[in-house]
Amino acid sequence: MQYNLYFCTSDYWKMTVDIANSAALLGRMAAASHKVATVAHTHPDGDAAGSSIGMACWLESLGKEVRCIFPDPTPSTIDFVYKGERKEKTLFFSKEPETVKTWLQDCDLIVVLDMNDIKRSEGLSDILKAHPAPKVLVDHHLEPSRDQFALTVSETEISSASELVYWLLKELCGNGVGKISLECASALMTGMTTDTNNFANSTWPSTLEMASQLLAMGVDRDFIVEHINWHYGENRLRALGMLLGTRMAVTPEGVAYMVLYKEDTDHYGLEDGDTEGFVNMPLAIAKVRMSILLKEDKGYFRISIRSKKGTSAATCATKYFHGGGHENASGGKLFFPQDIPAPADAPQYVQYMIKDYFGNES
Repeated sequence: MQYNLYFCTSDYWKMTVDIANSAALLGRMAAASHKVATVAHTHPDGDAAGSSIGMACWLESLGKEVRCIFPDPTPSTIDFVYKGERKEKTLFFSKEPETVKTWLQDCDLIVVLDMNDIKRSEGLSDILKAHPAPKVLVDHHLEPSRDQFALTVSETEISSASELVYWLLKELCGNGVGKISLECASALMTGMTTDTNNFANSTWPSTLEMASQLLAMGVDRDFIVEHINWHYGENRLRALGMLLGTRMAVTPEGVAYMVLYKEDTDHYGLEDGDTEGFVNMPLAIAKVRMSILLKEDKGYFRISIRSKKGTSAATCATKYFHGGGHENASGGKLFFPQDIPAPADAPQYVQYMIKDYFGNES
């Protein structure tokens, strides 16, 4: 049987029928399972890690055997969420593919978090699609691929997957099904904090209520914020200075864009996560309504797009970069030689995109 559930969070404190039903269905599926895997998207961020660990903690409180599986490693800046045994219970497919495959063989439930389509797990995609276990999706992105899941819990007007997990678990625990431990609460606070850029965007009334409740549970938010924002290396600031000083272009249309090439990441020794937040910086300029960061990877650029209200990052990402996301925070990819002949042609493509996109504004 397949379920697709939706709910509005604006009255979340009243616990709408849909959140209650979705939590009940998740509880039944968890009760019938023994060995569970949580899976999140490639290049996992704080929300992917936070929602995964939060869900894993709750499942373990029911006596389930759980592993958090990611396609590749999380950034070092969020390593603090892997406390004690959690690190040993976290698997990265790019580092230990055979261990992941062996673990997944006997899983009887897979919980997919913070991605709207299994294909976003990239190297894990085919394995997950072929797996016979029922799959649950808990996500906050647009257009979830509902046919891939036995249960879909999807809400876009919410800060993060971590927040969505919190309201589900709060409903379940309120009915005596499992518990929210301090580790669980801290992971969910971490995920929500990173996805809202510390309450700078995608913040709803429910988000602030969640934060208040987690603080009351004993979560050390100061510790979390410190580790997210103040534990980078000097190389991050050097690279940011270079980008803002010599690579940032601001167009008459009010678009700022920056290109970070492979030789740049090598020169500055940048790891995944070191460029987190770079794309937000140009939005501090009053006339800039959209900011685009292109970061070269193997055979493509990873695209991050942020915009101010009234300008759609999601439409831009979908139309020009094989991507999508939220209205003011989206991403995608630009492939070479499929989309552009070579990496050096990226600025020219962005200039074309800007003229085409904003030239067609109504």
